[in-house]
Amino acid sequence: MVSKISRYRKLTDIVAADAYGRRLVSKDLRLLPEVKGTFLHTVEEADRLDILSYKYYKEPRKWWRICDANAEFLSPQALLGKEPIVSDRFPLTFDDNGTSPPWAVLLKSLSERIGVEDVIIEDDILLVPREETYEGQKVTVQAEQHKRAVLITYNRMNVTARELADAMAAAGFSVSQPANIGRTGKRIVIPPDIVG
Repeated sequence: MVSKISRYRKLTDIVAADAYGRRLVSKDLRLLPEVKGTFLHTVEEADRLDILSYKYYKEPRKWWRICDANAEFLSPQALLGKEPIVSDRFPLTFDDNGTSPPWAVLLKSLSERIGVEDVIIEDDILLVPREETYEGQKVTVQAEQHKRAVLITYNRMNVTARELADAMAAAGFSVSQPANIGRTGKRIVIPPDIVG
């Protein structure tokens, strides 16, 4: 039985046979509709699809209309930035002290962790004035300070941001508070409520 507000209600039934010869009845494939006349909603931390559906359509079970209009997201949870796979930006600094940052060690360490999907390094090298003594005289030199960030996409079910930060610190980097690169503050499409 299909509810009268179900998005599958108007689909035709199809019959297929399984490996044992049993006839199985299901619904045909539902194609995503073309969405016109939309407006945008800025995602907030507390958003849920059923709440947004009630807010815009006065019917919490029409959340799938919002999902249809935002087909670039693989799941309803991804639409709101609440899926287990997340991307965080970890700002790093490395005081060179005459040595090069161990980027290869860091990349290897992070990439080998279970749950880490992708690691990207953003470059930002600063020249910081520093006083040194040279042959009895104080001179000011421009010292390189590597200030970079590492963007990590990972599965929160397997590894935490704290564990990733600890791995970066173990490689010799100073790690600042990570920032989540998610859907909060970004816009999603809210389609009109089409009757029919």
